[in-house]
Amino acid sequence: MEDQKIADLVMELVLRLLPPDAASAAGITRSHHPPDSVADRAFRYAMRIIASRMSPSVSPDEAAVAESIKRQLVNDGHSSDALAFADLYSKFSLKSGPGCIRNRWALLYLLKVVSDDRRSDAARARGLSAGTVSGGLPALLLDDGVRDARVRDLVDRPVRASYSPTSSRSSLLRKALGRDSGGGLLLVSKDPDNLRQAALREFADLSREESEVSESALVKDVIYACQGIDGRYVKFDREADAYALPPTVRVPRSTRIVVRKLCELGWLFRKVKGYISAGVERFQAEEVGTIGQAFCSALQEELSDYYKLLAVLEAQSLNPIPLMSEAATDGSSSGDYLSLRRLAVWLAEPLVRMRLMAVLVDDCKISRGGAMAGAIHSRARHGDPLVQEFMGRLLRKVCSPLFEMVRSWVLEGELNDVFGEFFILAQPVKAESLWSEGYRLHPVMLPAFFPESLAQRILRTGKSINFLRVCCEDQGWAEAAAEAAATAGTSTHKGELVYGKTEALEALVVEAAKRIDQHLLDVMYTRYKFKDHCLAIKRYLLLGQGDFVQYLMDTVGPELSEPANTISSFKLAGLLESAIRSSNAQYDDPNILERLRVKMMPHDSGDRGWDVFSLDYDSRVPLNTIFTESVMERYLRIFNFLWKLRRVEHALIGAWKNMKPNCTISRLLEMQEGAAKLRFVTISRKCQVLWGEMNNFVTNLQYYIMFEVLEESWSSFLKELDEARDLDALLAAHEKYLNSILEKSLLGERTKDICKVLFILFDLILQFRSLAERLYEGIRDFQSRERTKSRPKSRNEMSKPNTYFGGSRKAFSQFTAELLKRIGEDLDKIVKEYSSVLEGFISQLPVEQHVDLKFLFFRLDFTEFYSRLKVNATLKSI
Repeated sequence: MEDQKIADLVMELVLRLLPPDAASAAGITRSHHPPDSVADRAFRYAMRIIASRMSPSVSPDEAAVAESIKRQLVNDGHSSDALAFADLYSKFSLKSGPGCIRNRWALLYLLKVVSDDRRSDAARARGLSAGTVSGGLPALLLDDGVRDARVRDLVDRPVRASYSPTSSRSSLLRKALGRDSGGGLLLVSKDPDNLRQAALREFADLSREESEVSESALVKDVIYACQGIDGRYVKFDREADAYALPPTVRVPRSTRIVVRKLCELGWLFRKVKGYISAGVERFQAEEVGTIGQAFCSALQEELSDYYKLLAVLEAQSLNPIPLMSEAATDGSSSGDYLSLRRLAVWLAEPLVRMRLMAVLVDDCKISRGGAMAGAIHSRARHGDPLVQEFMGRLLRKVCSPLFEMVRSWVLEGELNDVFGEFFILAQPVKAESLWSEGYRLHPVMLPAFFPESLAQRILRTGKSINFLRVCCEDQGWAEAAAEAAATAGTSTHKGELVYGKTEALEALVVEAAKRIDQHLLDVMYTRYKFKDHCLAIKRYLLLGQGDFVQYLMDTVGPELSEPANTISSFKLAGLLESAIRSSNAQYDDPNILERLRVKMMPHDSGDRGWDVFSLDYDSRVPLNTIFTESVMERYLRIFNFLWKLRRVEHALIGAWKNMKPNCTISRLLEMQEGAAKLRFVTISRKCQVLWGEMNNFVTNLQYYIMFEVLEESWSSFLKELDEARDLDALLAAHEKYLNSILEKSLLGERTKDICKVLFILFDLILQFRSLAERLYEGIRDFQSRERTKSRPKSRNEMSKPNTYFGGSRKAFSQFTAELLKRIGEDLDKIVKEYSSVLEGFISQLPVEQHVDLKFLFFRLDFTEFYSRLKVNATLKSI
């Protein structure tokens, strides 16, 4: 019942497609059609097409076909029909269930083809409808008797199983129809006149005449060439640097071209094989290395698969190649033989891989180690899946030694790099320089698939392990490394890290770095008490322990007033020990106190002990990684500055002790005459005023240094220590702390000029102290002479002319006047120079870049005294 329904529908479609005038002339109706009529033959032909495997060469897209029909209706000016079609199609597509059409796309496509066929008048005039070109039914010819007979003969023959509108048999079809440029049916039957077989036999004869070498022999020679072996005909031409047929061998030009293209594989094979052979010979040499060996091994494995393919092709080449005519008659075109064209198909994919290997060989000739892995990786970024898969497989083998080095370095701290291929370099150094100079990155050996941030973290992790093992003599890092591997989901065994698993590598490195760095900081803080040592340096080298500093200056002050070359460092060490026992420093950790030592700097013949005395702190391993020689030199600069500041303060205190009013000065004023008394009073007042100005400057400067510089920098340093997560961060925090002190204390590179001015001020203060001592020593001398005068003397002493009692009172008054005059002149010079230098110092503070130095200016000129003084001096000059 179903088949009858389909047959009726097909017949109705055939009748609709036939021209109306032709159908009525032949007496054809829907219910009656003669058995041998055109309609009957077309019906049988259509049924054979439906029963065959013919299919249009378009993708089955129902929505696209419906949209194409709707767009065609709109373009033809039938907008209302397009809307009607859209409505019908929506209803048609929603229907489902039994009795509904399942293959809706085919129906829509058939209707579209039929519509296009009816519109194509030009194609119908040629006898071939547009529907035939696009895969539809042909428009049968009814006006030419001879052609109709030929078409009838073609229609009655069986339909071929395969169908292609662009088949090369169209020329035979045109011969069967009697014209070359006219229309007709597609060829769906055998050539009745055996024209194809005759043409093939003629072509085979011509080929044998043009070629003196059989194709099978050329196939064998090409296979030999692909293995780097010269064949009977195909040989390697060293001048041309290629495999080729000699010009004396007579073959068709097309065959020669095919052979040359196929032999490119042999030339590439020679290059790859030569690189492998040269690498094997140099395996023990340093320029090859483990990564170079892995690369050669990976290439050799690829060539092994290539050898297997050539073995199969060589076995297949033993089968004879049939002639074209034999293939046409016997149907042996699909036989198991190997021709040049089939060989080209077989070797297409190996040729791509061999080209890649040859390119890699060229890139890696001058590269080694990580640079070689990076060069290979750069070729892996390719859009072809075949190339990506091949390069990934090759890189996993090549990079296995590199990733093993990374695993060993990150988890064990071992640098297994015999040939210098790793991107981390080690060099022999002392223990104190292990962290800063022992290991560094080698950028040339860093592959592109390792970001620099990841490489830096890998470097620091291995350095931390070696620092713990060598400098700290600690083995706790092994447990931390095992925990990191377990957390990252890997193990500590070899082969766990491979190319392509970058996320796993990063996870392992991050976990290992976090745990090992934390363990290192714990060792530095708890076992080696890093913070305690920093505090000890602040107390003693930066003079933060006030009672200790005062005792030290009182103890070593007289000794340091002597020439530097006469001072014994052993005696100073004893005085240092006395100062420690006399102050609260005695309660500090003995391990810290024993590190505190006296250091005498290099000195000249005219230097005093104050100029060369300094304190030193013995930082041992591993603390000397942080407190290096350069760091301790900077601490020494800060100590010398603070020590000189304390010396100036101590000198001013000593001057005040001499200058304060007492009975000695009162008695001196009573004994002096009017002019001498006035001069002495004037000098004394100048000294008091100058001392007050100097004391104000030193007090404010010392407050600024001790609180706004040292204490503030120390507070920031402690915060950064708490935030540090690795030794590099700790070193950076300490470096920032030290640089902050230097910059704020006018000891930096940008404040050299103003620092020189400050030291000039210090020297002027010390000169003033010496001048004050001269003045009041004279007063004390006069007092001692008065006491001597009040005691009874022997006749001989009284008769001496140079003594006070031997001379006149007038002579003593002259001596006092001359002394006061010289002191007054020297004092005026000091006052004038000090005022000038201090004014220059204060004027330079506001223009300094560091903001804290501007606060120092506010402290020194809080009452704007110096600013007004400068303004008045400017007005006077105008």
